[in-house]
Amino acid sequence: MKRLDLDDIPPKIAALLAGLEPGEELVLVQAGAVVGRLTAGERPLLTPPAPEPEVAPEDRAKEIFELFRSSVEDEF
Repeated sequence: MKRLDLDDIPPKIAALLAGLEPGEELVLVQAGAVVGRLTAGERPLLTPPAPEPEVAPEDRAKEIFELFRSSVEDEF
């Protein structure tokens, strides 16, 4: 699959491409002749990552100590 970064093209063209609705076609023309057609697909859903649960500092310190202890035991 080919990839085009919209930041690398002129803003007017980037806005045109980003504004296409799913299923809408864009005709590519060069010297008056049609050279291609692009069909817009579904936009990916951008969901924010789930926030990590709050961990008490004591529990976090305990976890770090356990990881350190197990790595030391594995070495020796």
